[in-house]
Amino acid sequence: MGRIAETVFTDPSDIARLERWVEELAVNARVRVHIAEGPPVEGVVMVTPTVQVFKTPSDGEGINGVVNLEDPRRPGWSVSVWLGDILDVEHMDSVVMGTSKA
Repeated sequence: MGRIAETVFTDPSDIARLERWVEELAVNARVRVHIAEGPPVEGVVMVTPTVQVFKTPSDGEGINGVVNLEDPRRPGWSVSVWLGDILDVEHMDSVVMGTSKA
């Protein structure tokens, strides 16, 4: 993955929100992720995401992260979701039951 992100975060409350998503998105969890734009995305978390330092195209620097989801029912299908775009995470299995609102 490159080190460029359209949106980065520097405010401590925004960074704390991203870190909460990391806790919610444990490896092998089956989740439905609600994002700021577009329909929810459902899949299995392949690797627990981490927050990292990224730069914007205009050379600003801040924090964001990516979670990669796959669907074992659709071989070859995967999607990457920026942590900063997540509005809600629904757990579809017993890894962590319930929904977490940021």
